[in-house]
Amino acid sequence: MRTSPARERLLAAATDLFYNEGIHSVGVDKIIEQAGVTRATMYKQFSGKEGLVLAYLQGEDDGLRALFAEASTASDDPDVLLDLVVGGIEQDIRTRHTRGCPFINAAAEYPEQGPVRELIADHREWFRSTLEQLAAAAAVDEPAEVAASLVLLRDAALVGGYLDGEERVAPAFARTARRVIAIARV
Repeated sequence: MRTSPARERLLAAATDLFYNEGIHSVGVDKIIEQAGVTRATMYKQFSGKEGLVLAYLQGEDDGLRALFAEASTASDDPDVLLDLVVGGIEQDIRTRHTRGCPFINAAAEYPEQGPVRELIADHREWFRSTLEQLAAAAAVDEPAEVAASLVLLRDAALVGGYLDGEERVAPAFARTARRVIAIARV
């Protein structure tokens, strides 16, 4: 499915603004201005601000799923794939998500159940279950526990990277994640 250039500009502007400034602190007018579209175009492309928020988070989810898919083409060795995932998260802390996790940030702004929280829950379940499948394929003991630990470490690292800097946090994440995996092999 092809998207319109206006939709792509709106989503790019919203992604930048929501991630860097917060969802509730950014008004529709600011997104429209940065995207260079009209209000009518915005509402033609999205069902309001919440529709744009959902598209933003879906884009983040799609991006992470694409990274996992790309890693799976790099090797069919489960041990290598698990290490690639750790390295990919470390790189993400350093370069892309330098202001925390977009899903944790959005959850803080949407404490009530609704479409945004459902999308966040679906993303987290996919992430956790994918890590569990990778851990099981790599024959680690208690793959669900390893996956839960890796999710926790990633959450902490994305928040910590924003607060303490990626130079300190990214290598600590990778080191700790690899230790968790190594301990599960003993």
